[in-house]
Amino acid sequence: MSIRFQTSITTILSLLLAGTLFAQARPAAGRTQGGINLSLWKGISTQRADTTSRTYLNIGVLSAMNRLDGLGMNLIGAVTRTGVNGVQLSGLANVNGGSLRGLQVAGITNINGHDLAGLSLAGLISINGNKAQGVIASGLANITGDESRGVLLGGLLTVAGEDAAGFHFAGLANLAGKDFCGISTSGLLSIAGNDLRGMQLTGLGSITGSDLTGVQLSGLGNVTGGTLTGMQIGAVNLAGRAKGVQIGLFNYYKEDFKGIQLGLVNANPQTRTQLMLFGGNATKLNIGARFKNRLFYTIVGGGTHYLDFGDRFSAALFYRAGLALPEWKRWTLSGDLGYQHIETFKNKDYGVPARLYALQARINLEYRMGKRISLFASGGYGGSRYYTRNATFDKGVLAEGGIILF
Repeated sequence: MSIRFQTSITTILSLLLAGTLFAQARPAAGRTQGGINLSLWKGISTQRADTTSRTYLNIGVLSAMNRLDGLGMNLIGAVTRTGVNGVQLSGLANVNGGSLRGLQVAGITNINGHDLAGLSLAGLISINGNKAQGVIASGLANITGDESRGVLLGGLLTVAGEDAAGFHFAGLANLAGKDFCGISTSGLLSIAGNDLRGMQLTGLGSITGSDLTGVQLSGLGNVTGGTLTGMQIGAVNLAGRAKGVQIGLFNYYKEDFKGIQLGLVNANPQTRTQLMLFGGNATKLNIGARFKNRLFYTIVGGGTHYLDFGDRFSAALFYRAGLALPEWKRWTLSGDLGYQHIETFKNKDYGVPARLYALQARINLEYRMGKRISLFASGGYGGSRYYTRNATFDKGVLAEGGIILF
């Protein structure tokens, strides 16, 4: 080791030791101590961390300060008692007992006991005890005890204990304890405990505890506990009341709906779910479930032997949607349009297409024999077509009959 290098190290350590000893002396009564904090470790620094000190520049390994008004840079981390105004950079963690105004960057975590206003970047977790305003980004989770306003980006979670507004993005879930206003998008879940104004966009499900004004768009399901004013798009859509549009495989409202439901099954508490058993000249043996509202109904089911019984096994799945006139002396007249997907299985080896689809129209006449059983007969017209080319495989008159239970 050269003499010049040894001299430099000795000089730095001497200055640090001198500054540390000088910092132990109490300032005059009523006077605030401020200045530069050079720190090797807690208690080994050029500035005393008491209730009167204020730091304008902090450089060190691990620092403990009363208050930072300026720039702080630490190899490991910094602990600040009453607040930060400025920039705080640490290799591992920043812990601030008060509020932050400015920029905070840490390799692992940023923790503020009270409010945050500005920009917070953490490798893993950002935690703010009270309010947060600005941009907060972390590799795992952002947690705000009270309100949040601005942009929250979390690798897994963003959590606001009370109201939230702005743009929230998380790989797993966004949670707001009360109201949310803005856009909440996540890989799995978005939850607002009370009202939401804006949009929830998720891969799995969106839940709003009370009223929603805006859009819920999810891969699996959307739930609005109160009134939906806007649109729900998902496989399953549930709302207490709705004014707008529900688009999905299964749509449900509990009390009142004003708008449009577009789905395979549209239901409410008055919807009657009925079992249908019937035979016909298209698919020979069939079973289906009918979801019947006051006028409109949908039917989903399946049938066997689209081809003749003498051929190898074939089957189909079908969906029908229609309108029924009010019952008159136990008689009901209805009409519907249907789509049928047909699988011919091993018949494809004998010149029959492997799969087909059919479009069908029917008129149905139903007679109610009792509270839980009805008889019906249907007549109509349909044609099956190739999926692979614009051509008809078969077409003709449809005739069916069977029973309806429950």
